[in-house]
Amino acid sequence: MPVDLTYDTSVTELVDKTTTFVREHVLPIENEFHGDITAAGGDDLRRRLGDAAREAGVFAPHAPIEFGGLGLNMSDRAPVFEAAGYSTFGPVALHIGAPDEGNVHMLAHVADDRQRTAYLEPLARGIVRSAFAMTEPSPGAGSDPNALRTQAVKVDGGWKINGDKRFITGADGAGFFIIMARTAGSPGDRGGATMFLAPGDTPGITVERHIHTTDKAMIGGHCEVSFRDVFVPDEDILGEVDEGYRYAQVRLGPARMTHVMRWMGSAVRCQDVAVDYVAQREGFGGKLADLGMIQQMIADNEIDLAAARALLIRACHELDAGGHASDETSIAKTFAAEAYLRIVDRSIQMCGGLGVSEELPLARLQAELRPFRIYDGPSEVHRWAIARRAVGRWRKAQQAKGAGA
Repeated sequence: MPVDLTYDTSVTELVDKTTTFVREHVLPIENEFHGDITAAGGDDLRRRLGDAAREAGVFAPHAPIEFGGLGLNMSDRAPVFEAAGYSTFGPVALHIGAPDEGNVHMLAHVADDRQRTAYLEPLARGIVRSAFAMTEPSPGAGSDPNALRTQAVKVDGGWKINGDKRFITGADGAGFFIIMARTAGSPGDRGGATMFLAPGDTPGITVERHIHTTDKAMIGGHCEVSFRDVFVPDEDILGEVDEGYRYAQVRLGPARMTHVMRWMGSAVRCQDVAVDYVAQREGFGGKLADLGMIQQMIADNEIDLAAARALLIRACHELDAGGHASDETSIAKTFAAEAYLRIVDRSIQMCGGLGVSEELPLARLQAELRPFRIYDGPSEVHRWAIARRAVGRWRKAQQAKGAGA
């Protein structure tokens, strides 16, 4: 099946509207508050920007149409999310930021009718925020999900959950949590996890503290959360018992790609800032943009952007076709996370002293982009998985040759 590299007119028009909205209404606020979403107003700002995005016709492009979204598939999201990501506040304004965007995607695919009404609809409409509680303190689940230690024990009418989670994005102020807990086996065993839905005010759920990270644009912070005898009724099991990891794959691959999309916008902005600077700055008898070393950095940035887009398009095509796209999403995520850092670093270098100052946004964009090499799986884990699958394919081919002989 060929990959169509064109977009419908409705998508290109949405990209144009998003570009205008973000640059005219969102970017000035981000610049005023130096990219700190909490200082800019947190949830109050989110609601104001969300209302403005609705009025502009760009709100929730990923969400189901029945719940007020625009219903775009993965491929069509790419240029829209990139346009939104030009400002680090853009994803908040359009309601496409992590973790809500990924949770909307997963609930749309996994939730039953009652859960769609109780959880998906208010989330998709931006009435509430959400959090996905999987990562744990050492020695619990992190890059290795099989290390899951949070336990869910069956009781009359439901389950009781006990455990601790760490780096839970958006936890402070979340309307509800999606909790990954072990319902079978022991830490280190494959499988045996279940996803549970729980309102944020459920007794026993406590946001203990914020973990202060270099990125400042994800609303609700990255938090430590404790779960102590948290009761979840049977009706709030998301999917089937012991199948949590399988359902999580519905979320994780697409979420990697939407991160690539959003931070693509920031990388483009870095290049724009740098080109604007070197095209005007005089030095060594002419414009900096006329110097060969500067031209090489500009060209390398363009190459990294083009390659990241190409890998993203391929992965989104596979996802839209119904494939797992495990290799495609890992490759695109790993390349993009590292390419964006190269882009911002070159951009800073081209701008000299201003590049590391607050006069330009580059230094803080570098702080926003750096965590992407860790979020949604460190580069090393993705490389390990890519290599393991490649070796597995070789072994399978060798077995097939042996059987044929």
